[in-house]
Amino acid sequence: MVCSSQRMAPNTGQALHMAPSISVVIPVYNAEKTIYAAAQSVLEQSFTDFELLLVDDGSEDDSAMWIRRLEREDKRVKGIFCPHRGVSETSNTGFARAKAPFIARLDADDLCAPTRLAAQYALLQRKPNIGVCSSLVAFGGDRDKKLGYALYVDWLNTLIHHEDISRKQFVESPIANPSVMFRTALYHTLGGYRDGDFPEDYELWLRWLQAGVQFEKVPEYLLQWNDPPGRLSRTDQRYSAEAFHRCKAAYLAQWLSQHNPFHPHIKICGAGRKVRKHSAYLKEQGIIFTHYIDIDHKKVGNHYDGVETIHTTSLPPPGSCFLVSYLGGRDAKEEVKQWLADAHYQEGKDFILAA
Repeated sequence: MVCSSQRMAPNTGQALHMAPSISVVIPVYNAEKTIYAAAQSVLEQSFTDFELLLVDDGSEDDSAMWIRRLEREDKRVKGIFCPHRGVSETSNTGFARAKAPFIARLDADDLCAPTRLAAQYALLQRKPNIGVCSSLVAFGGDRDKKLGYALYVDWLNTLIHHEDISRKQFVESPIANPSVMFRTALYHTLGGYRDGDFPEDYELWLRWLQAGVQFEKVPEYLLQWNDPPGRLSRTDQRYSAEAFHRCKAAYLAQWLSQHNPFHPHIKICGAGRKVRKHSAYLKEQGIIFTHYIDIDHKKVGNHYDGVETIHTTSLPPPGSCFLVSYLGGRDAKEEVKQWLADAHYQEGKDFILAA
């Protein structure tokens, strides 16, 4: 299947042989109500040397009409029209057509701050070791009704530097997908989004982090991350909690092989049903559980799949084992971190959070 465009080469307002500095890629599917505003938030940037690639994923509404209108209104806009294939292939089509050394992503229902491109471009120019640049994001939804998602955004905004992003990569996705700008060469050397029964953006960040790509965020709010009811992360099973745990397990196993001196042996923090369910994906990757550790005396002494549960007071000294915590919830994570800190365990050296 072939994607078509109205112009063979983007017109950025410069001579055609001059490539733009940034290619902004927006995948579009049935976004007639939001695409114009999203595109305008790009076209009104203080940084002007870019092309805007609007990749229509076989929309069944009037999205194509709005894309063509935007093409007429601004020569930096290029519409690419494809059969419906999903967000991964649609985004990759935009990446493959990008002419610039940097690619910025945006979703068709989100909005950029006017200085977004300038700030991210400046960071990537200033720090050649950084491959992916993100930013703080403002939650664009009803905080009271969508508190869980809002709290996730709050957590996301605490991760600025590569060390923090890398250390928390197995908790949840540490990057807001539509907030990124990255070096185009990464797409050509490491590949773009993969299509499967997993969150395509989270898998990409885990894969690039595993490959040694450095991440950093501009500590400014440069994106309004909207949360409409039809957002894929709310409606598609690829973004369910189970899909996230399946996706992270293979990369966590790889990480452990490099950072756990007792590999493949670990201890699991928690012994509840949900912890055992989620950690089972890690066991499928060849990781061996020596113990579950739990504060609940009713679980102590129990064996689950042949693995004994011990009490938290039986925690061995740091340097004698490696722990993986699958305890979810903000309070539980904070309690685990405080308990391990009191025991002189260091995150990333002696333990890692995986939920």
